[in-house]
Amino acid sequence: MSSTWSLRRKRRLIEEAPASGATTTAPPRVAVLTIARDEGEMLTRWVDHYGRQAGYENLIVFDDGSTDGSTDDLACTVQHIPGFRKGNFENGRMSLASGVAQGLLGIYDVVIFTDVDEFIVPDPARYADLTDYLSNRPERVIAPLALNVVHHTAVEEPLISGKPIVGQRAYAQFAPLMCKPSVKRVPAAWKCASHGIKASYLPDPGLFMLHMKFADLDLLRRQADRRNQLAKSVGRGKGSSWGRSGDDLAELLIKATASASADVAEFDPAAVLLPELVSEENGVHRAVGAGHIGNLRNQPLLRIPERLHGIV
Repeated sequence: MSSTWSLRRKRRLIEEAPASGATTTAPPRVAVLTIARDEGEMLTRWVDHYGRQAGYENLIVFDDGSTDGSTDDLACTVQHIPGFRKGNFENGRMSLASGVAQGLLGIYDVVIFTDVDEFIVPDPARYADLTDYLSNRPERVIAPLALNVVHHTAVEEPLISGKPIVGQRAYAQFAPLMCKPSVKRVPAAWKCASHGIKASYLPDPGLFMLHMKFADLDLLRRQADRRNQLAKSVGRGKGSSWGRSGDDLAELLIKATASASADVAEFDPAAVLLPELVSEENGVHRAVGAGHIGNLRNQPLLRIPERLHGIV
C-alpha cells in the first residue's frame, strides 16, 4: 500500500515539475507611485517610462490639485487628493507615499516612489529592463546612482517634445543627494523628502536615476515659477530651490554650462565611493550631499553614458 502511494506521489511530482531549463521564480510584482501637480509633459514621460517597465496597470499618480489637464486621460490609475494641509506638505507627502506603499507591499513584491522628473534605469549593459534587474537584486532597499541631466545651453537646442530626452541631452552632473532609497521591498517609512528611509541601504552602481529638473531651460523656468508661487502662497518647499524664481534658476543653469567644455569625461559608476553617499542618524539612513543649487554650481559636467541614450 505504502509502496503504491509512493510510486503515485513520485509520478505526480515528476509530472508537475517544470521543464528542464524553465525558471520556477515568477518575476516580481512592481508598483510605482508619484505625486504630481501641474507637471505637464514630464508626467506623460513618467507614465510612459514606468508603464513600459512595470505595466501601466501598476502605476498610481496622486493628483495634488492639477489645473493644467496633465492628469486627464492617463493610461494608469489617477487618484485625486484634496491637497496637503498648509505647512504640512512634506510630512503629508511622506505619510501618503509610505502608507500607500505599506499597503501595496501586501500585494506587490516591490514599491517604487519617485517624483515625476525622476527616471530609474537599470544599466542596459547588465540588465534587460527593470523587471530583469529586480529579479536579480533581492535587497530590501535599493538606491540608484543619480545624475542631474542638464541642458548645456551653449551647444544644445531646446527639447523636442515626444522624443527621448537622453540623446537630446548628453551631459549631466553626479548628484549624491539624489541617490535616494526609491526602491523597497519592506514597509520602512520614507523620510527627509524621500532622501531617507528607516532601513539600511547602499546605492547600487548597476542602477541609474536620471533627474530631469535641469534638462531644459524653458521647462525649468516655467516649473520653477510655478513652484515658487506655491512656496510664497502656501509655504511649500521651504528652504529648497522652490524659493528661487524661474529666471534665477535659468541663470544658474546657463552659468553652470556656458564655460564648460563639451569634451568632458563620461560618468563612471565604478569611481563612486558608495559608503560616502549615505549617513545614519536615529535609525534613518539618508543620502547626503549638496542641494540642487550647490550641486549645479560645484559638480563637474560629465557625459551621460551612451548606453543610456534613447531610454528616457
